[in-house]
Amino acid sequence: MLIVSQDIQTRGEALVAAARADDAKTARRHTDFFVLGHRVDEGIPYWEQAVAAGDAFSHYTLARYRKIRGDRPAAEALYRAVADRHSGCAYGLGVLLKENGDPEAAEWFRRGWENGRDLNCKIELGKLLAAEGQLDEAPKFLMSDIELGDIAVFRWVQLFESIRKEFDHVAADLDAAEAAADGDAAAAALRPLFDLEKHFRDYPGLTVEAAGYYRRASALSPSARVDHAVFLTESETTGDAAWPEARALLVQAHEEGYEGARYILGVLHEQRGDLSDAEHWYGLAATGGHPAAQWHLGVLCKRQRRFDEAERWFREFGVDDEDVVAQLDRIAALREAGGTAPGKDLRRLPALRERAEAGDVHASYAYGKILCDWAGAADRHVVRWIEPAAQAGDPEAAYDLAELYRAMRRQPALRDDWYRRSAEAGHHDACNEMGWLSEHHRDYQEAERWYVRAAEGGSSLNAMLAGKLKAQRGAHAEAEPYLRQVWEEDSDAAHRTEAAGYYGLVLHRLGRLTEAVEPLRAAAAKWDEDVRARYSPDDLTVLARTADPAKELAEVEAALAAEQS
Repeated sequence: MLIVSQDIQTRGEALVAAARADDAKTARRHTDFFVLGHRVDEGIPYWEQAVAAGDAFSHYTLARYRKIRGDRPAAEALYRAVADRHSGCAYGLGVLLKENGDPEAAEWFRRGWENGRDLNCKIELGKLLAAEGQLDEAPKFLMSDIELGDIAVFRWVQLFESIRKEFDHVAADLDAAEAAADGDAAAAALRPLFDLEKHFRDYPGLTVEAAGYYRRASALSPSARVDHAVFLTESETTGDAAWPEARALLVQAHEEGYEGARYILGVLHEQRGDLSDAEHWYGLAATGGHPAAQWHLGVLCKRQRRFDEAERWFREFGVDDEDVVAQLDRIAALREAGGTAPGKDLRRLPALRERAEAGDVHASYAYGKILCDWAGAADRHVVRWIEPAAQAGDPEAAYDLAELYRAMRRQPALRDDWYRRSAEAGHHDACNEMGWLSEHHRDYQEAERWYVRAAEGGSSLNAMLAGKLKAQRGAHAEAEPYLRQVWEEDSDAAHRTEAAGYYGLVLHRLGRLTEAVEPLRAAAAKWDEDVRARYSPDDLTVLARTADPAKELAEVEAALAAEQS
């Protein structure tokens, strides 16, 4: 340990000396010692001194870890200090600002490309052009001034050109449909847009052109009006503001006799938490024989404990259907059980909403939870009910809010911020998330601290994760109780093989050879199947840190044999 500490001090002092001498190459070589050796804690004091001396790469490195560890303002300041002369910092600043929704990001991507030919900056600029709806300009820019080795741009060029091709195909088919006044053809022309919707979140400017096509088709076809309405409600660029227009389109399609409009009105009202309206529209569609509406109406009645009505609608759906049989059995069980827990009782919703709208954050959270967990509401319509309690400091609400952002796959910076707030307030599942995030960024020391906090909640998975990272760090005595907990108390855990491998390793390192044999044998027998299969064979960093219980077992058995001879 003394040798390692002396090496750290020698390397750190050399890094600072190189920074003061303006020797960027040597400073980076010593920075790599800390980064590649996963000694971030030890490197931070030396990077801080190197930053004071003006070393650009130390700015970049320290900024990355400040951001990973949750101090985004400090990361931004570090990036900004040298972004004009260091393309990596220009890129890092651009990414951070983009995550914040700040349009200034484009300027720093531009500088990183023009001043340092940073290919990542060029790609981000191309993506921003596409995000603004400039589908023709994005590929042209990406293909301009390319050099050998710039192959990474082609993936994005192909994507944007393929979207342009699909849009042109839709436009041509709509031209033909309009010329023939053919509503069915107009509705069919929209189908390629359904597959493109997965790109609209990342490139919101595309929705402007797509909206034009939906509008043209909806002028000719009731079914296209329904598709147009769904597009409007799903679009992140229009959001809730588009709901009146979307609802009007659906009502118009319904009034024109398009049966599917009633069902979609039910679905969208249910997603919004408007259950009485949802029931009204489902009822109209179900009475007309719409199977999906019958099913949804049965589920809605069951959730409200209106069991007779629920049974009737499920039977309308089809008495021989396996899912119907399961629902009827579930209703029988609910009847026998009697009452329902407050957190599942939809009958509480009207009163909770009234209190929530009056400013009661606890009622708002309870209302949002019931909507999300038991009333079929869409995540995007639940955020506004959960957020007040999270803002007020409720760690459970903060965790649930982060989970909503994760499920929606949007605003990762907000997602991680809410996980962090919840974790810092002591929420053990949030601590696990922060551990995973730190481990993903190779900040293993920070990950270990989060897993230790997560393990305080009694989870054997978090105990294994904390013990594993301690074992990989060489802190075998610290790791032993965490890994022993899993080995002795959780024999059915999916992660027990991995815990056994590291438990045997630390027992070996602690000189407890006889005790190490059983866990190492258990781990070696199933290691490839239970552990290695979960990790990418291309992730060399993870593989280099992973234990080898078969090798450990051979060494232990050889040592024991030598003792007996």
